[in-house]
Amino acid sequence: MDSKREKDQQDADCERITAVLLKSRTGEFDLESILFLKLRGLGICDLGCIGECVNLERLDLSGNNITNLAPLASLRLLSVLNLSANRITNLEPLRNCENLQNLNVAGNNISSIENLHCLVSLRKLENFRLKDNTYNYTNPVCRNSSYRTVVLEMFPNMKVLDGERVVGRGSDLYQLCKDIDDTIKGMCLDMFAIISDFTLTCITIQMIENVFVPA
Repeated sequence: MDSKREKDQQDADCERITAVLLKSRTGEFDLESILFLKLRGLGICDLGCIGECVNLERLDLSGNNITNLAPLASLRLLSVLNLSANRITNLEPLRNCENLQNLNVAGNNISSIENLHCLVSLRKLENFRLKDNTYNYTNPVCRNSSYRTVVLEMFPNMKVLDGERVVGRGSDLYQLCKDIDDTIKGMCLDMFAIISDFTLTCITIQMIENVFVPA
């Protein structure tokens, strides 16, 4: 009986996204007209009809109880998505959000690097957050000491990871440092060639002196 009562209480506390909720929050009469949506901290655990907002570009669902992201798969124009502080373990539906540039999933239950492989098709992703030290949000995967290196290899266009500008193939800073490094290496090689030629010349002169100058 107690378990049933607890389940009923959980169902009562669980908020489901409905067309009425979306229209009341945005003032729009048509779900397809909604471009920006903020549903932070509403106790949402069921994304309901949010997939009908097909023109949605920016979405904040932070601080809820979401576990299933399936309804987000149809949001192909979505560029900014905040899912921090939920109960998410599977990011698979996001593979279809091909325009996603900024993704925050800090404070969830993503346990391994394998859970991130589904996102490699998101070629525009450049700002990705798995942990947020400001709010003490993290994911189990962040305990892996090499997770940053692996993530940067997976997402070559990444510019910001966990709120920090990254040194990776997608970073302007990295490219600048690489250009400077290449220039220095080129200068060093040129200097080495000059020194080598000078050394060879000195050796040749010494050999000539040994042959033609009597001891």
